[in-house]
Amino acid sequence: MKEIDLGKGNINKLLLSFSIPCVVSMLINSIYNIVDQIFIGQGVGTLGNAATNVIFPLVIVFNAVASLIGNGAAANLSLKLGEKNEKDAAKGVGQALMLTTIVSVLLGVFSYIAMPKLVMLFGCTENVYKYAVEYGRIICIGAPFMIIYSSLSNIIRADGSPKYAMILLVIGAIINIILDPIFIFVFNKGVAGGAIATVIGQFVSFLLAIFYMKKFKSVKLNKQSLKIDKDIFRVLGLGLSSFITQCTVLVLFVFMNNMMTKLGAQSKFGADIPLSVYGVISKINSIYISIVLGVSIGAQPIIGFNYGAGNKERVKETIKRVLIINLIIGIIFNVIFFFFPKQLAGIFIKSGDPSYELFIEFAVLMCHSFYMVMGLNAFEMTGSITIQALGKVKKATAFSFIRQIILLIPISLLLSLVFNKGIYGIAYAGCISDLLCFIIAIFIVKSEFVSLSKKDYTNKENTEVKTVDYTGNHIVITISREYASGGRYVGKLLAEKLGINFYDKELIDLASKESGLSNKYIEETDEQSRKTENDDRIFIAETKVIKDLAEKESCVIVGRCADYILKDNANVLKVFLYSDEKNKFERGTKYYGLNPKTASKEIDKINKDREKHYKFYTNRDWKDFSNYDIIMNVDLLGVEKTADYIKSVVNGDGPF
Repeated sequence: MKEIDLGKGNINKLLLSFSIPCVVSMLINSIYNIVDQIFIGQGVGTLGNAATNVIFPLVIVFNAVASLIGNGAAANLSLKLGEKNEKDAAKGVGQALMLTTIVSVLLGVFSYIAMPKLVMLFGCTENVYKYAVEYGRIICIGAPFMIIYSSLSNIIRADGSPKYAMILLVIGAIINIILDPIFIFVFNKGVAGGAIATVIGQFVSFLLAIFYMKKFKSVKLNKQSLKIDKDIFRVLGLGLSSFITQCTVLVLFVFMNNMMTKLGAQSKFGADIPLSVYGVISKINSIYISIVLGVSIGAQPIIGFNYGAGNKERVKETIKRVLIINLIIGIIFNVIFFFFPKQLAGIFIKSGDPSYELFIEFAVLMCHSFYMVMGLNAFEMTGSITIQALGKVKKATAFSFIRQIILLIPISLLLSLVFNKGIYGIAYAGCISDLLCFIIAIFIVKSEFVSLSKKDYTNKENTEVKTVDYTGNHIVITISREYASGGRYVGKLLAEKLGINFYDKELIDLASKESGLSNKYIEETDEQSRKTENDDRIFIAETKVIKDLAEKESCVIVGRCADYILKDNANVLKVFLYSDEKNKFERGTKYYGLNPKTASKEIDKINKDREKHYKFYTNRDWKDFSNYDIIMNVDLLGVEKTADYIKSVVNGDGPF
């Protein structure tokens, strides 16, 4: 493969190469649902379309589970391969495969049995009930196939086969498109025919995904790697972000379905038509969302790499281009929705259907109100993903909540129930929330640009580590310490007393050389609880540096999970240093310049971040003292005598 230079390559070409596969993959998921709606709408009518819309929340649940396990396993695979830890990499994949199989079967069985109650929860009406249950139960039979292949497609992509992952999705979609009219019109199976076609397509994708497991490139799977243990929780943690995002979509969809049926029943449209139209229009809107998200996700590696490398102007330029591209896409779709609502809705219903006129009328209402300024959504979606690429996961997650949860639901309730606007209140809540979200997004994205301009991410001159003379036995001492415990100073004094090198901030320069990320960026993200692709690169780089140092020389290494990284090395003394709250407070305010009013909270937060960081990368508890050889309260002897005590242990003199 031709090497891709994220730091210097043409931005437009990079965006094309990264975004197109993402767009195609996301569009395939949208097509699955849209094709069913088109053929079912033509073959069954409004009630059939409403039925597929009622079942769609269940599809979201299946996708959320697949994302949780699949994205988590894919991220874990990349991380462990970077660490050259093939055993744990294989274990992560094997556990994900086994867990996906178990969960998908249980979820499918539960959903099948509980279908009558689930459809009512999802906003089903009396007229739609039998169609929804019939369609939903067949979809549940295919749930294991869908969840497993969706989960595995992420892992296959991480294994270095993005084309194969895309092909297995495309083939399933094509089969679905071919079989839909055959089962619906030729065999006259109605909604059941659409569901059967979908399941067959999913089954073929499933077979292709399972077949790939036999020729996995990066790791070899065996029976041992399929055993599930507590390590699976770490893998799931890596996929939690996408799972939460899917859950917000689920909440919104269930809310909207119920509001459409409840308020629609009080209008001339009735309960079934609004439910059906909302499903149809939202599925068309999913094409727009897929393209915008695909472009944005494709830009993430470019933004993340250059942000970490300190190329702030290149970061800003990439974000600008993505925003412009997506806003143009948004405007195009906005124009289509506004000027051609009858044509769009007409694809999903026969002209001779008794509810045709009201169906089209409500579709026009939705396109001219709920989706009136939908093009502005591109700014919010792009902003959320680019902020995530900058490592600000919490801010990005909150950003994505703004429209769906924080704005749309309260505004809908306010207009429809408080101001008694009924179904029209829901319709206009969409454009109001879009407009407000756009204004908020402008301020958030602008603040990020200002922040980028202020920060200096240029590399510092690398400090040379001084080589010292040491004639004793080879020894590496790892120091894990609470913030403000004085542990760092103990380590520094210990290194001086032993005559060996001391590594703390010095590791930043070495990791910068190893990873290509800037010193400043590594320093800001070091040992924080944030989780990004670049954070994994930092950990992998620091792991390599620590292992190399431990092999080459005797030294003292502070933090960076060094005790875990060197757990299998001989001649390693693992130390944990702590202090009581009073002394930590005094050190924090006296030596670290902390505000006395907030010092205790800040110290506690930093220690919790260290604990989360350690747990995330080691799956062990930071304060589990069985991980260490020496555990000391620095306050007992003071900083200097604590260093003397550890030195005596190293020299074999015993306690002084």
